[in-house]
Amino acid sequence: MTFPSRLSAYVLFALLAPAVVARAVEPAKNSVPAPPADAPPIEQLGEEACRAVTQFYDYDRTIPLEARIVEKVKKEDVLREKIVFRGAQGFLVPAYLQFPPSGTGPFPCVLLLHGWSGSKENWWQDVNYISGGIVRKALLEAGFAVLALDAQCHGDRIAQNDFAPVNHYVDKETGGNQRKGYFSQQEIYFQTTRDYRRAIDYLETRSEIDKARIGAIGYSMGGAQTFLLTGVEPRIKASVAVAAPADKSKWSPIAPQNFIHGIGDRPFLTIIGRSDELCSLEYALKLQTMIESRTKDQVLFDAGHKLPPDYVPHAIEWVKKHL
Repeated sequence: MTFPSRLSAYVLFALLAPAVVARAVEPAKNSVPAPPADAPPIEQLGEEACRAVTQFYDYDRTIPLEARIVEKVKKEDVLREKIVFRGAQGFLVPAYLQFPPSGTGPFPCVLLLHGWSGSKENWWQDVNYISGGIVRKALLEAGFAVLALDAQCHGDRIAQNDFAPVNHYVDKETGGNQRKGYFSQQEIYFQTTRDYRRAIDYLETRSEIDKARIGAIGYSMGGAQTFLLTGVEPRIKASVAVAAPADKSKWSPIAPQNFIHGIGDRPFLTIIGRSDELCSLEYALKLQTMIESRTKDQVLFDAGHKLPPDYVPHAIEWVKKHL
């Protein structure tokens, strides 16, 4: 099978997979249920305080990127570059960059943000929890370049956590927590978001990239970080947050609701399972109403945190339409 036909097969599979979905297309025809009238509001910082929180995500753009390509390999007959650059705190950040198999560019580019305990490799795996390979191949076929980083302490960056995985587990004999938590969840979110901002700095040095057309798709932790990144980074033009976990604390500097003011009027799509174990339907519906953009949408699936592959066409069509 040639690469273009292999791409088409994955896209066709995603398009034809039976979906059980409710979609909000226009407010007057919204098939997504409204939040219960008696649902408690999601606590959110005031606009001024939200702007103060964004200071956690600032960085010094004068720090040299020291970017370099360290590997070029063909994946399904398409060249993939492995790049490293200096993050805002001096850590080396590894990334994969891949361009569409045809066309001359400059290409619009979609940043891909993986989930907790995952890695950038998830977007090059055909069958996995996030349907990452299907997303990436559909984007390439649609003419988008893709770039994916390893989040702090994940993937090639596991050495920064003493080679220990970020997942918690309890020793059955001692009852003790066996996680080496040198970086908290908040620190991982802060650093990864800044690293993606540095990645955009790098993309701006590449003549093959259309610098005015950069978007983001994130799943789970990556979905939450998509709220954060879009809220603090004006160079993101359209976003898709998939299965973003809830964070109900008003005071949390990584709570999605505290970045809605920063998202403003940019196109923003949320995709969630009705029975997501990490985000209640009530929270998801309420958060959607809080997004201020006139160009927003929400897709609900009868699923939990693991969505079926048929979420992919919704994400792809969103970036095709708005990027």
